[in-house]
Amino acid sequence: MKIFRTLITVLLLAAVTNIAAQTVAQHFSRLELLFAGDLMQHESQLNAARQPDGTYSYSPCYRHIKEYVSKANVAIANLETTVAGKPYSGYPLFCAPDSFLYAARDAGFDILLLANNHCLDRGKRGILRTLEKLDSLSIAHCGVYRDSTDREKRYPHIIEKKNMRIALLNYTYGTNGIPVPSPIIVNMIDKEVIKRDIEKARTMHPDAIVVCIHWGNEFTHTPSKEQQKLSDWLLAQGVDHIIGNHPHVLQPMEIRRDSLTPARHAVLYSLSNLVSGMYARGRDGGALVTLNMQKFCGTTRLMQLKYLLTWVARPGRDGVKNFEIWPAATPPQKPLPETDAKLKEFIDDSRKILKSNDYCIKEDTLRPTK
Repeated sequence: MKIFRTLITVLLLAAVTNIAAQTVAQHFSRLELLFAGDLMQHESQLNAARQPDGTYSYSPCYRHIKEYVSKANVAIANLETTVAGKPYSGYPLFCAPDSFLYAARDAGFDILLLANNHCLDRGKRGILRTLEKLDSLSIAHCGVYRDSTDREKRYPHIIEKKNMRIALLNYTYGTNGIPVPSPIIVNMIDKEVIKRDIEKARTMHPDAIVVCIHWGNEFTHTPSKEQQKLSDWLLAQGVDHIIGNHPHVLQPMEIRRDSLTPARHAVLYSLSNLVSGMYARGRDGGALVTLNMQKFCGTTRLMQLKYLLTWVARPGRDGVKNFEIWPAATPPQKPLPETDAKLKEFIDDSRKILKSNDYCIKEDTLRPTK
C-alpha cells in the first residue's frame, strides 16, 4: 500500500511538473533580432564582382558571416544603394546589379531599410525598380513607399516571429538634396510625423517598437548633440530601441534604464559599414548586433545585446579575389602582414569605442569558416 501511495505521488508530481512546464512554455518567448550597418556598392566592388561572362557575383562577400546572420530569427540591414538597372555605378550615385540583392537575401537578411540619403540616387525610376525587385524576391523593406496608400498599408512594418510582434520604423535626415518625386514617400526625420507613426504602432499592440534611423555626422565616432537629443525624445515617446546608421564608422552603444520600469532600451548610434569600398581607418568595418529579447506573461524585456566586429578584406591587398566580410577577431585565413596590421588597428579602435561596463553588452565571437 505504501509503495502504491508513493507511486501515485510520483505520478501526480510528474503530471503537475509537466503542466507547469507547458504553462511556462505557452507564456515564454525568445526572439533574436540582428542588425547590420550599411550595404554599399562602390566602383571597386562592382569591378571585383564582375565575372568573365559579364554577370556579377556578390556571394563571396558574405560567406564567412552567412551562418551567423542566418541563425538570427530576423536579420535587418540598411540598403544604401539603388537597384535601378544598367548602367551600374558607385559613388556618388549608387546603383548595383540585381545580384547584389540576391547575395544579401541568400546571406540571411530578411528586411532591408531604405530610408537613407542615397535612396533616390537614380530618381523616381530607380527607387520604383528597387521596390519592384525587393518585392519580386520577397525581401521585406521599410522606409520608402510608392505613394501614401502604399505607406498606409505597409507602415509601421510589423515583424511577427516567435510569438512576438515588433513594430519597425525607419527614417532618414535627407536624400542628398534630391527632391522626393511625387507620389513617392521617403520617411524623413520629422517629429510630428514620427509621433503619429509611434501612436499608430501602439494601436497594433507590439511587444516592442524599434526605430532604425539614418542620422549623425559622417566619419565621426562621437554621436552629435542632435543624435543624443533625438534619442532622448524617441525614448520619451515610447520607443524601446534605436538603431542608427550613416556615419560610416562605429559609434558607442548604450543601454538606457527605464525610469519607471525594469525595462532596458538599446541605443546604437552607428553600426558603420557591413560591406563597402571604403578603406580609410575606421571605415573598413563595422558591427553586427543582436538584440536578445524575452517575453514572459505579456512583458517583453531586452536581456542581452551582443556585437560581432566585422572587417572587409579587399582584393589586390588582402589575398582575396572579391570583397569579403570577415569576423574581425577570428579571420578565416592567416592575414598578410599589411592586412594583419590593418585588422588589429580596426579591432583595437573598435573595442575602445564600444567598451562598456554594462553586463548586458557583450562582444561576440565566431569561429572562422573555410
